[in-house]
Amino acid sequence: MSPFSHHPPAHTPEPRRAEPGAWPGFEKALAAVNQDLAATLPDHPPLVLTVDPAHGSDEPDRLYVALPDGRRQGNPVHPQDTTTNSAEPEPTDPATLLTLVAEAAQETVMELSWQVWPVCPAHKLGTHVRSDAEAVTWWCPGGTETGGHHASQVGELSGTLPGK
Repeated sequence: MSPFSHHPPAHTPEPRRAEPGAWPGFEKALAAVNQDLAATLPDHPPLVLTVDPAHGSDEPDRLYVALPDGRRQGNPVHPQDTTTNSAEPEPTDPATLLTLVAEAAQETVMELSWQVWPVCPAHKLGTHVRSDAEAVTWWCPGGTETGGHHASQVGELSGTLPGK
């Protein structure tokens, strides 16, 4: 046998959808992001939370934002152990949760559908998540006289679309 033969691990658990109700803060944040997704890309399926089981005993499970078929891109939204015995429970700050989920959702949508998302309705430029003391928003770099602007709060993008 060639030393370059690929030997798959004996058993690697498959990623799975997160159990409903297991991560209420992340689920609420994902619902807000999915509202923006439905408003701007109505043919795109809603995103889901998935759990990637640890590959070794010294690694934690990881929680991701993914397409319904499990494909995803980017970093986990919760890299700590996702078991009930977790030393790192779900964050409780809604702004932190929304920021983590919106960033992960944006990366998954953009990388797997090969398109910019979301786009500022006023400037037709891609936006990025920005969190400050007031809100978590989609930030547009357009409007150079002001150095950019808040295109919308995350979860409220539909209200900024033409005709709304």
